[in-house]
Formats: sequence, structure tokens, C-alpha cells
Amino acid sequence: MSYVKLGLHNVRVGNIFCIGRNYAAHVAELGNRPESEPLVFLKPTSALLREGAPIPLPPYSRDVHHECELVALIGKGGDDIAEADALEHVAGYGIGLDMTARDAQEEAKRKGHPWTRAKAFRGSACVSSFTPAANVSDPQALDIALRVNGEPRQQGNTGQMLFPVAAIIRHLSQHYGLSDGDLIFTGTPAGVAAVRPGDRLELSLSGLVDAHWDVAR
Repeated sequence: MSYVKLGLHNVRVGNIFCIGRNYAAHVAELGNRPESEPLVFLKPTSALLREGAPIPLPPYSRDVHHECELVALIGKGGDDIAEADALEHVAGYGIGLDMTARDAQEEAKRKGHPWTRAKAFRGSACVSSFTPAANVSDPQALDIALRVNGEPRQQGNTGQMLFPVAAIIRHLSQHYGLSDGDLIFTGTPAGVAAVRPGDRLELSLSGLVDAHWDVAR
């Protein structure tokens, strides 16, 4: 079974939802177009990687990118959740990495195939511990930062999201339903780039949560 840490408690993870193309600058840097509604894909719980474990690189890729993201932990599931009520369903907020095999993703796009091979490999869903939602007055006013080997790589603010957290929760609950323990990776700001064996990735979320991972050698 897969768990994340919320304060001092372990929470069993349900589904792992991920939102693509949710920051305009990141959409532009990859040459994509903004979406009219949240672009959703899934990762299996076998992709989860908690802090301290090395990030494995899939043998079929030579271009694995980091994507630093705000992650929401659902504490109370539901269907057809109103946007005005959505944040009441969040138990905590953390920071994570949606690791992406970019070469595999580009191949999938060319062939019209799903992104599973590019997005769902073991260790592709790195996630920190979670701070209780009560500690976050506004999830759209959080700074996201990633340093690689001590050098700034990604910096953004959740206020730049094209679809805010509440809208994402509404959308997911209406189309798929949400369950207790679901994780939502909410999209990445600009600055994604390839990682190399031995790289150290240090993440921070507005001083509320910090985490780091090393890429396996």
C-alpha cells in the first residue's frame, strides 16, 4: 500500500490525478496551446516516491525532465463538488515532481498514443510530506521553487495557474469523482529541463514545505 505523510499521520493514497498545461509560460515553452478545460492524466500508486529515495530513470528514456508542482491531498471525497465548496475537501498541501520522459512523450504525441510510458514509470510521482490545509489561507498565493545542484531552475506562483485548485477539484469530481486520499498534481510553471544521474533536486513551497531528492546514479 502507498501512503503519504500529513503532519504526524500516514494517509493511504487513492488515485493520482495530474493536470497538464496549467501555466501559460510552461505551455509556451513546450510549443503547446492552452486548453479550454483541465488536461487530466493519471499515474499509478507504484509511481509514488517519498523523500529520501533516489529517483530512478527509466532505461528507455534519455531525456527525463523535472516538473515541480503544488500537490493537493483530498481529505473528503465526493461527486459534483461545487467550486465554492471545493477547498473544504482538501486535507493538506505539499510539493512534488511530475517526472516526465520527454522523448517518450513526444513519440506518444506523434503516434496519437497515451502518455503512460512517459508519465507513469516507477518514481515519476515524487511527493513531499503535507502541511494541513488549515495552514494555507490561499492556495493561489503560494510560491513554488526548485533548485538543481544549488542553482535556481523553476520559480512560480500558484496565482499563475490557468485553472485554480478549486476549479480543478470541481472538474475532477464532476467527471471522475474524488475519493479520500486522492492526490492532485496541479501543473508546473516554466523552467522544466532534463535531469542527470547524481543531480540533487531541492523543492520549496512558500516556507511551508521543503523536500529534496537525488537522481539515481
